[in-house]
This record gives sequence, C-alpha cells and structure tokens, in this order.
Amino acid sequence: MYQGKLLLTRPYEIAGKSGARYRYTPLEEDRFLPPAGANFVIARITKEGASVIYAGETDNLASQAWRDTLAKARADYADAKVLTRLNVTRAIREAERSDLIEQHQPPLNQGRR
Repeated sequence: MYQGKLLLTRPYEIAGKSGARYRYTPLEEDRFLPPAGANFVIARITKEGASVIYAGETDNLASQAWRDTLAKARADYADAKVLTRLNVTRAIREAERSDLIEQHQPPLNQGRR
C-alpha cells in the first residue's frame, strides 16, 4: 500500500458504469468545509488510484454526514480516506452516486441504495 504524500493531495478520476469520469479531491478532515452540495467517496488510495469503499452524497458538506460512514469504514479499512466533488444539483449528485455504485459495488453501499 503506497501512502506517499503526493498521492494524498492530487485529484483522482473515478469512472462510473456509464463511462463518465468524475474528478474527486482528497478532503482535509480538519479543514473548514463549504456548506454546499457534494458527492463523496470513502476510498483506499493505492498506486493504481482510488478503490471505492462507499459512495455518498450530501446537500451540505459542512454538516459532515460522511463522518459516521468513515468511522465504520475505518473499522475494516484503517487507511480509508474521504474524497469529495462539489455538485450543487441534487439530481446530478444522485445520478453520479448511482453511476459509481453500479460500477464499483462498494462494500458499504451493499443493501443501502
């Protein structure tokens, strides 16, 4: 598992089932977060890119709704990270989330569509 600083600061492209590619940025957990709609993934970062553990969306990134899921993910994947992508429109966020779930079948999304 490569955890070099370079890999934890660059954006990651994550493809959906549709073939669309989405650019996600690592989240600094202790930094001020905008009160904006966003998609987020919880992933393991490897040399090959981001391996999706969970795909989610929120209408307010600052509410930190992703924290509980991150804690659950870290119980099995101690190195799990949060990556985000700002998306204002709920319909776009939901479509992107579904596209990622269909492609990656994240373990923490199973049974939670």
